[in-house]
Amino acid sequence: MRLEDEIKQKKFRNAYHKLAVNILYTYNWLQPHLRTALQPHNITTQQYNILRILRGHYPEPASLVILRERMLDKQSDVSRLVDRLHAKKLIKRNPCSQDRRRMDVIITDAGMQLLADIDDRMLNIDALFGTLSCDEADEANALLDRLRG
Repeated sequence: MRLEDEIKQKKFRNAYHKLAVNILYTYNWLQPHLRTALQPHNITTQQYNILRILRGHYPEPASLVILRERMLDKQSDVSRLVDRLHAKKLIKRNPCSQDRRRMDVIITDAGMQLLADIDDRMLNIDALFGTLSCDEADEANALLDRLRG
């Protein structure tokens, strides 16, 4: 459905203004779907992001700095997220052997299994984009990459 129909707004300052509103609207449209997929696993989208980063970094540990750099939501409190995932036994954290001020974080087998379970649910998220062809999705990705420079 067209953005104008969704938000009942016919005029925008210009095409760039409409694009900004459209990106924000689409983000807010997608978020509830993600939360619903993660809810049975009792983790947030930010915790899921940390686990995905750690899975990609595995078998090497990641520092809090690496996690912060790679987070999708740059406003997230990485230390708090790591504490919560540690309490759920989805990650291990240990002081770095080279710098005791630094914390090494690694995903556990339980964290890997949780991600494997969630991967199946994420197919439902992929299906939300089924109104676009693969070529259109590639084009949208290229345009968004270019927008961010």
